[in-house]
Amino acid sequence: MNFVDSVKACFSKYATFSGRACRSEFWWFCLFNALAGGVISAIGLAVETPLLSSLYSVLVFLPGLAVAIRRLHDIGKSGWMYLIALIPLVGTIWLLVLYCTDSQPGANEYGENPKGL
Repeated sequence: MNFVDSVKACFSKYATFSGRACRSEFWWFCLFNALAGGVISAIGLAVETPLLSSLYSVLVFLPGLAVAIRRLHDIGKSGWMYLIALIPLVGTIWLLVLYCTDSQPGANEYGENPKGL
């Protein structure tokens, strides 16, 4: 999945917490958020409107959460595993490892493997 398709898919499924998201879809969306967030923050600082970056954060919160949960589904984990990040340091590292884990081959309880579609 390429950059544009991944970002489009994440915004079109902005509140879809079911199904699966492949690694490329998740990481391309993370890259898009980092780049767009940086640009919007810079613009906000230039025009002295710091609320611009806060508004952007609110707008991408739900799509980001949805793709993160679908990514966990892709490796066969429950979306509730997202809460493991609440454990200081260890939880964040564990979640990062889960996000980097390859997809479960074939179908799992959350749907078909997005790589095979």
